[in-house]
Amino acid sequence: MPFGVYVHVPFCAARCGYCDFNTYTASELAGSGASPDGWLEAVRRELALAASTVGPRPVDTVFVGGGTPSLIGAERLGVVLGAIRSTFGLAEGAEVTTEANPESTSPGFFAGLVEAGFTRVSLGMQSAAPHVLRVLERRHTPGRAVEAAREARAAGLAHVNLDLIYATPGETDADLSASLDAVLEAGVDHVSAYALIVEDGTAMARRVARGELPAPDDDVAAARYELIDDRLSAAGLRWYEVSNWAASDAAACRHNLGYWLDGDWWGLGPGAHSHLDGVRWWNVKHPARYAAALAAGESPVGGREELTAAEQHTERVMLRLRLASGLPLALLDADGRRAAERAVADGLLEWRDSATTAELTASADAAAPLSGAAAPPADAAMEALRPGAAANGPEAVPATGGTWAGAVGGPRAGGGAAGPRAGGGAGGPRAGGGAGGPRAGGGVGGSPAGVAADGSRVVLTRRGRLLADAVVRDLLVPAPAAP
Repeated sequence: MPFGVYVHVPFCAARCGYCDFNTYTASELAGSGASPDGWLEAVRRELALAASTVGPRPVDTVFVGGGTPSLIGAERLGVVLGAIRSTFGLAEGAEVTTEANPESTSPGFFAGLVEAGFTRVSLGMQSAAPHVLRVLERRHTPGRAVEAAREARAAGLAHVNLDLIYATPGETDADLSASLDAVLEAGVDHVSAYALIVEDGTAMARRVARGELPAPDDDVAAARYELIDDRLSAAGLRWYEVSNWAASDAAACRHNLGYWLDGDWWGLGPGAHSHLDGVRWWNVKHPARYAAALAAGESPVGGREELTAAEQHTERVMLRLRLASGLPLALLDADGRRAAERAVADGLLEWRDSATTAELTASADAAAPLSGAAAPPADAAMEALRPGAAANGPEAVPATGGTWAGAVGGPRAGGGAAGPRAGGGAGGPRAGGGAGGPRAGGGVGGSPAGVAADGSRVVLTRRGRLLADAVVRDLLVPAPAAP
C-alpha cells in the first residue's frame, strides 16, 4: 500500500471570499506567536513523532498544500522536503507536489523547487476573467497563472496542474471558454476544475445572504462541466476522476490516488488529517496551539476515529465510483448490483471489463502493504494516538482518527464531496479534495445491461458524473420493497 505525507502550510497573504480552509493571514496571527519559522520547527517535531509511530516506511508521495505554500518560499519548502527525506526516505520515483499561487511565484522560485527535489506543482488559476477573479477575491492578474505555468515547465518540473473554479456568479460561457483557452495555451498536463461552493461562514456566503451575489446555479454548473470536459478531452486531457483531467497516466496525481484508493498517509501541520490502517486523526487547527503542543512534548492531535467495516465500505464505494477506472462490482451487495443495473439502463453507468490502472487498483483493493513496507502499527501504538498524549517515544504517539476531511478532501482542513460539485446537484470535490485515478482505458465490456461479468466494473458516464452523489446513494441504500 502506498504511503504519502501531506504538509499543511496555514499561511495566506489574504483570505479569498469563498475559502473555508484552515488558513490564516498575518493580521489574524498577530500576537499569537505563530510564524513560518515556528511552524517549520513544529513540523520537524511532528515528523519525529510520525517516524516513531510508522517505523521504517519510504514515502511514495508528498503533497504540500495550504494555505499558500509558495508564500513561505522555495527554501523553506526545500527544508521541509529534506526533513521528510531524512526521516523516512523517499521511494524511487516518488511524486513530490506543492501548491502555489501565481502571484507568489517566479522563475527563481520554480528553480528552487526543482533543486530541492519537487516534481510537480499545482497552480491556483481559477479563471482568466478579471471580473470573476474579483468576485472570488483572488489577487493575481488574469495572465499570471499561464506565465507561472510556463515558468514551472521551463524550470524542469515534470508535471504542472492548473486549478479552475467554474459557475462563479457573473461568469459567462464566454468567460469559461477564455479560461480554457488560456489553460490549453499554457501547455500543462493536468487540469482540476471545481464548481464553486458557497460555504457557510465565508465572506461570499454573507454576500449571497445579503443579496449582493446570486447563489451558484446547479444547471449552469452542469452545463459548464460539460463544456470543460468537451474542451479538455478534445485537447487530449482525459478525465480520470470526476473533477480531474490528465494528459497521460503518468500525469495523474498519485498522491490524491492514495486518498481515493485506501492508502495510508500522515498529515503534518495545523489541522492536517492522517490515516493509518483504518484509523484517522486530525491535528488542532491553530498554528500557535499546534506548535506549543509539540514544543511541550505533547501530541498535537485534536481527535481521532476508527472506521467501522460498514463505514469503510461506504467510502470505498463512494470514492472508487468517482474514478474512470471504475467500481468493481465485487464491492457491491445484491441490492447494490441491482441498483447498478438500473443505473446502466438509465445511462448513468456503463459496464467496463478492464482499466489501464488495473495494477494500481488491484493493489489498493487488496489493501496489502507494498513489498518492503512496514506493516501498519500495532493496536497498542495506535491506541496511544490520543489528544494530549506525550509525544516522546514509539508508545506515546498522537491520536488517530478525524473526520474524513469532508469525505474526499484528503488531509486538508476542509475537504470535498462527490461529483463535480461538492455537496450536491452537479457534485464534486472542491479544491484540495476529490477522488481519482489514472485515465481509464479498456473498452466498454460486452455484458448487456443487467448481466455483469465476473470481475467487471461499472464506470460513470458523463451524465452519471453530473449526478454522482445520487448514483452513490442508490448503490448504497436498498430500494424499498415492492408493495
